[in-house]
Amino acid sequence: MRIRIVFSSLALLALLFSFAHPAAAQRLNRRQPQITVPTSSLDQVDTTATAPRARTNILVAGSGPIQPAGLPVPQAGGPPAPGYFYETPASLACIYNLVYPAAPGCNPNVVDTNPNGGSRAIAIVDAYDDPNAVSDLDNFIAQFALPPARFEVVHATGTNPGLDPTGGWELEESLDIEYAHAMAPHARLFLVEAASPSDTDLFTAEVLAAKLVARAGGGEVSNSWGSEEFTTETAYDSVFVRPGVVFLASSGDAPGTNYPSSSPNVVAVGGTSTNRDPNLGNFLYEGAWNNTSGGPSEVEPRPNYQNGIAAIAGPARVTPDISADGNPNTGAWVLDTNLYEGEPGGWFAVGGTSLSVQVMAGIVNSAGTFHKSSAEELSVIYSKGFLVGFNDVQADNCGPYGGYFTTPGYDFCTGVGSPHGYFSK
Repeated sequence: MRIRIVFSSLALLALLFSFAHPAAAQRLNRRQPQITVPTSSLDQVDTTATAPRARTNILVAGSGPIQPAGLPVPQAGGPPAPGYFYETPASLACIYNLVYPAAPGCNPNVVDTNPNGGSRAIAIVDAYDDPNAVSDLDNFIAQFALPPARFEVVHATGTNPGLDPTGGWELEESLDIEYAHAMAPHARLFLVEAASPSDTDLFTAEVLAAKLVARAGGGEVSNSWGSEEFTTETAYDSVFVRPGVVFLASSGDAPGTNYPSSSPNVVAVGGTSTNRDPNLGNFLYEGAWNNTSGGPSEVEPRPNYQNGIAAIAGPARVTPDISADGNPNTGAWVLDTNLYEGEPGGWFAVGGTSLSVQVMAGIVNSAGTFHKSSAEELSVIYSKGFLVGFNDVQADNCGPYGGYFTTPGYDFCTGVGSPHGYFSK
């Protein structure tokens, strides 16, 4: 099952204008694909569980791959590909000042200087098995001329969990490993596969992922999944505590708050829009993404590191803490050759806060500070992030009924902002 988000009134206006002016007719050719919500990103009901089943935080431009798989890699003609301005490892590095000098426009079809940092370890927790994880990552690396990966797939229970029947979790896993590696190519990378999206299975995988990172000398555990908040969630907060490990999670792809990003022991990563000139592809500005999740938690109290924004937060833990590109209309190229919704895979344009959190996990790793806990990481972000190291996003809005607005300093759309280099991470 796939759900399409259709803006029929805009399409009607575009059609009317196409008969009115030749230039408008040309613009119609640049119309982006409609956004689809994979089945794995829909709310999952499990009446027997103590917590909601987790969903992925991916959204897809179109109803499947934009370019087919199975062609020689590196693939001539893209991605990146003429006529599309989806992000690449190099364009994200350019926008977020991870390479120097940053090229004017940060055009994904022009820039080719990739991040070159990373050490110790990043572990990614997902559900189900991605049988093509190794080959897809290798081909992604070849396509974008990235350094080779030190990559390992680990089954959380010791048994292969099998496939997601819809293929959505496999697409999630492809995005996760590809962009964590792209942002921190020299970090050791683990993909820890849970038996299912249930709370029990994912938290079991989370504990194992933290152990693997700690044994590797420290680093990050990154989570692209989540669910709506639930009344007993504080009982699980201790899962996200291990010395030497920083935990990150997607804030979500719809107005409201989600768990585990609302945990005080997790760095909550929201989504932005990397807006580009539709004709030239040059980066214009970064604004809020209207579908990113955020706001006051309905369950978790305000942690000490947010005392400096008490006037905004009130008594609640608020999310997100930080943000990066997540709008599927400004999403990134992902290679996934597994079946997706019953059809062959290939090169997808994917967004959602799943992209945001992996970009941030790689940047935090490459910063090289390796804080002892998420709370220590967050204390640095809130004490120094307003001064240096983050772009204070001050355009556009988000939230229920579009009622949250970006403002100077902290806001519910983008937190303290998006990354600007490796400072304060």
